[in-house]
Amino acid sequence: MIREAIILAGGLGTRLSGTIAAELPKCMAPVNGRPFLDYLLQYLDDLGLQRVILSVGHKHQPITEHFGNTFGELQLEYAIEKEPLGTGGALRLAMQQVREPLVLVMNGDTFFEVDVPKLVNAHRSREAVITLALHEVDDASRYGSVMMDEERRITGFAEKSQSAGKGLINGGMYVINKRYFISKALPEKFSLERDFLQKYYTTDRIFGLICRQYFIDIGVPADYQKAQDDFKEFNF
Repeated sequence: MIREAIILAGGLGTRLSGTIAAELPKCMAPVNGRPFLDYLLQYLDDLGLQRVILSVGHKHQPITEHFGNTFGELQLEYAIEKEPLGTGGALRLAMQQVREPLVLVMNGDTFFEVDVPKLVNAHRSREAVITLALHEVDDASRYGSVMMDEERRITGFAEKSQSAGKGLINGGMYVINKRYFISKALPEKFSLERDFLQKYYTTDRIFGLICRQYFIDIGVPADYQKAQDDFKEFNF
């Protein structure tokens, strides 16, 4: 089983204008009276992970003050960006605190109820360097789509404008080999999606696994409101 996770929690709720979350880090958007991040940490605690590194930005005080250094049985640490580094730069900064060879990486504004042991087993069985948790949606145009072959190896990415209709999307959850990731020569600021995945999938062992469990991205008001209703049904 995997012991450590990184949550990319530096994004602001700028698209949630008109809601209480507009000026907060997006992961702190309240869902039924609890920060969204609370549900992600509960999920990881229930899975039996031991450490979580929260990658946070310059508006990190609401996160650090609310959660401190523990959540349930989880030890919490923080990787604080002094300036925005992009998803890739933020991840590389957080990677410096990872102790294990493999780490689970999650977006702080997405809840994806993945079977994590299955994702880790798929990663190891294919000797992958990165494995993406993919989700099938009816309209991939909001996200952009991901293609893979019969061996589940990633074969391409399509931009949002090219992704109308049903397709597989990057669900924002990954298993990543630490040594592989930090070995790449990359600028200080870069996008994990555009500058890393879309660059290295043609040469490196980057795979996907379709996960059909519950998925929601609270980055837009409609889905943020949907989370308020959906999460009432969950046993958190």
